[in-house]
Amino acid sequence: MALSHNKYADFEGLRERAVALRREGLSRRQIRDRLHVDNNDILNRLLEGEPPPEWTKRPNAKDDVRERARELRRQGWTYDQIQVELGCSKSSISLWVRDLPKPERRQRTREEASAIAKRGWEATLRLREEERQRTKRAATQEIAQMTDRELFLVGVGLYWAEGSKSKPYRRQERVTFVNSDPDMITLFLAWLRLLGVEPGRLKFAVQIHETADVAGAEQFWTDHVGIERTALRKTTLKKHNPSTNRKNTDETYYGCLRVDVRGGADLYRRIEGWWSGMVVEAKRRTA
Repeated sequence: MALSHNKYADFEGLRERAVALRREGLSRRQIRDRLHVDNNDILNRLLEGEPPPEWTKRPNAKDDVRERARELRRQGWTYDQIQVELGCSKSSISLWVRDLPKPERRQRTREEASAIAKRGWEATLRLREEERQRTKRAATQEIAQMTDRELFLVGVGLYWAEGSKSKPYRRQERVTFVNSDPDMITLFLAWLRLLGVEPGRLKFAVQIHETADVAGAEQFWTDHVGIERTALRKTTLKKHNPSTNRKNTDETYYGCLRVDVRGGADLYRRIEGWWSGMVVEAKRRTA
């Protein structure tokens, strides 16, 4: 395949850099972004013969589970017993051990069958959670270090999704962000720092149900953003509605934190413009 772009003219030099980055443990996405290679065919050629780093490989836990299932079947275990022990589905067990002899069956009581089914479901949930955490850890490592440009774009999208917006029927050009997720607040504050917003321009207030631990929530949020409780604005209490079946009633409920940027009209207009620019680019890509 002929190289069609000048930036790929020095293919061998580009391949040396790509291979070096791969051996440092970078993912395909990280190499692509680092070298500005936007052609997947060329990226494949640059990395040809180079195995991916271990952290990008999805663990294949089923290989070990399969061997254990076959071992238990040889010992005379039933599908139900293997499911309880390993937490895998009966359909998977059937595929793995169908060439092995069937053990002698005995009639179980309803209580025994119910207990087996319960333990099997608990084991299944446990394995699902382990798989969920493995996937999450691998995905976390894929992000690596965000560039200022990446944080900038993420912040624009985050604000337009969660921040206050001016309406044609109510012009309020202000920067206000409210969220119950501490990680969302952390990212938003990092974005404001990137934009050069001075800490002195930020005002914070807690919004929470009146039946919650208001003092505990105020302490949580002030600790999270690194300010004194005396610096908080007056907390907004939401009236309790007995007919509402609220789920957020445990000790981890801290309500929401409201973040306002003083004198934020100009910043709001820029955010609105940045978002419009992103939409224009999205439409161009889908045209």
